[in-house]
Amino acid sequence: MDGYEFLNIYGSIIIIILMIPNIIFALKCKEGFQTKWNHKVILTMEQIGRFGCIGFMIFNIPGTYFGWIFEEAYILYFIVNGLLLFLYYLIWIIYFKKESLFKALSLSIIPSILFLFDGIVTQSILLILAALLFAPSHILISYKNVK
Repeated sequence: MDGYEFLNIYGSIIIIILMIPNIIFALKCKEGFQTKWNHKVILTMEQIGRFGCIGFMIFNIPGTYFGWIFEEAYILYFIVNGLLLFLYYLIWIIYFKKESLFKALSLSIIPSILFLFDGIVTQSILLILAALLFAPSHILISYKNVK
């Protein structure tokens, strides 16, 4: 990734890996993704941030993406993403059908950190902005849905 590639293969793979447990859960527990707390502004912010994060993980928009923050940053990128995805899967496995505040917050905080970290490490301005929109709204919605 030199800062000039339009398609981010690594980001695409991370998004696919991140989405697998969500898709499995949605197929097995159709009632599991219901939003109990309905605040239109926060829900809209979350959706804009979510689709922005997904899109800017996959596509590098010229002029808003500048590549690795330092020469060997890709090593840190793979280590941190690997650890975050491992934790994300571990929580999904342990708490698959259990509702808890810990599960809700963990499964919203981990991808929020991942998106923000990846935006910083790859110097993707739009990914950083999308993550800053997504993280607080997603975490708040997750919290309110459990409480």
